[in-house]
Amino acid sequence: MSNRARTRFSPDRQLSARMLATMFLLGLLYAAFGALLLDLLGSWTVVVAIAAALLAAQYWFSDKIALFALHGHVVAPADQPRLHGIVDRLCATADMPKPALALSAIDLPNAFATGRNPGHAVLCVTTGLMRRLDDEELEGVLAHELSHIAHRDVAVITAASFLGIVAGLIARFAFYGALLGGRGRQGNPALLAFISILMAVSAAVYAISLLLIRTLSRYRELAADRAGALLTGRPSQLAAALTKLDTPGARIPTRDLRTAQAFNAFFFVPARRGAPTPLSGLLSTHPSLQRRLDQLAAISTELGQPH
Repeated sequence: MSNRARTRFSPDRQLSARMLATMFLLGLLYAAFGALLLDLLGSWTVVVAIAAALLAAQYWFSDKIALFALHGHVVAPADQPRLHGIVDRLCATADMPKPALALSAIDLPNAFATGRNPGHAVLCVTTGLMRRLDDEELEGVLAHELSHIAHRDVAVITAASFLGIVAGLIARFAFYGALLGGRGRQGNPALLAFISILMAVSAAVYAISLLLIRTLSRYRELAADRAGALLTGRPSQLAAALTKLDTPGARIPTRDLRTAQAFNAFFFVPARRGAPTPLSGLLSTHPSLQRRLDQLAAISTELGQPH
């Protein structure tokens, strides 16, 4: 990106420090779990190979998978001139490649960006979002999603998820191995104890990595809010869009909601039923609405704007 784009997408240093600290903790967990597996198993190449294959498929085909699951299709400027016009202006301001634009034919108001890098990215909006937001609010949402693309957030979260997939696979292999081969191993208490320890450690690592990844995801959403607000220069329009979309009354239950929930990490606002609870907040991919609005209000103050 040019200097202008870097200025427009300038990150919050405190937020960046929190993201780095979270990734450092994930790295420590990687190292400790890897050392333990080498000590217990001697080799874990099969599990790593399977996890790597799953992550590679997610990394290379995330855009196609998401569009297929959410009934999305790429649209040309002639089909969606409003959408293309806004994205054209934002990409020119940010000095970044324009992603492919897609429309998902579901009424759940949302948007997401995916793809392995800025040159192979897709920005998708739903018909429900297009219908509910005015042009300024839509611009705020699209600037947020373009920030995810510019900062390669899909690649970051995919890489961070590697350990969790490895730990989850090992826990499942150990569980089904004990279940299917339990009778033959009843006379070998040492082997059963080994499998039990392996399952417990893998399950614990999976749980810890999940919490860290969700924490990292929440920080990245805040970073995208900030970058998007600075790109447009109007934090209030993003706050207005959030208020419309991320409140219990705005959520419209549809038959697509369950499918949509599987892609919450990609969405502008999480697809969920009812108000969040303290426990769901720990596992959420997104910060609370109030946390996001507070940050946008602070940015408005920095820019000398009312909020």
